[in-house]
Amino acid sequence: MGTNGSGKSTFFNCCMKFLHIKGGEIYVGSQNTKHKSPAWMAKKIAYVAQHTELHFPFFVRDIVLMGRSTHVKSLFGFSKDDKRVISEAMEFIGISHLADEKMNELSGGQRQLVFIARALAQDTPLILLDEPTSALDFKNQITLWKILKKIAAGGKTIVICTHEPNHILWFCDEVIVFKGRRIVSKGSVAQVLNDELLAKIYGDVCTFERLAQKEVILPKL
Repeated sequence: MGTNGSGKSTFFNCCMKFLHIKGGEIYVGSQNTKHKSPAWMAKKIAYVAQHTELHFPFFVRDIVLMGRSTHVKSLFGFSKDDKRVISEAMEFIGISHLADEKMNELSGGQRQLVFIARALAQDTPLILLDEPTSALDFKNQITLWKILKKIAAGGKTIVICTHEPNHILWFCDEVIVFKGRRIVSKGSVAQVLNDELLAKIYGDVCTFERLAQKEVILPKL
């Protein structure tokens, strides 16, 4: 969590080895990723970027099928099992009806759901999502959070990058807070998120309130 330019996306890029780190080490589970191949990384981490450029009119099912690339074991390409997995991923995300649509004809929110289905089809223990709700309308944001909670309940670890503290408050167990491209706090959400931290990160613009037995962070207007 953090404001724009605080280092959240850079942190993800380092985790994915898109950027070289000058010091320290990055582990996935007990494995140091320093000398791991792209193929190894793709079996451990699925990544959904905030923006993905498309330069070819792929069909939705083809994009989701790309998530199975690292699982291909045959010279003959994707198996029936791979195709079953992508069908299940699309159904789980709720985009089966878009399977034969072209990606360049979809809305930004629909595309985001397709990329999340691809990450699910990749079947990794860890999923990184950079601002996953940025292109979604209000209804689809709620739908997505419900989907992510179901995925997490199935045993996968989901890490999201967001500038919206309510996302952290309502849906996350742990939080890392960035400011000025540095980590300024980390720990359980209950321990870390408070008015003092919010003021440090965002200034005097919001406060904790309790509505209908649920904590919410509201703007000071």
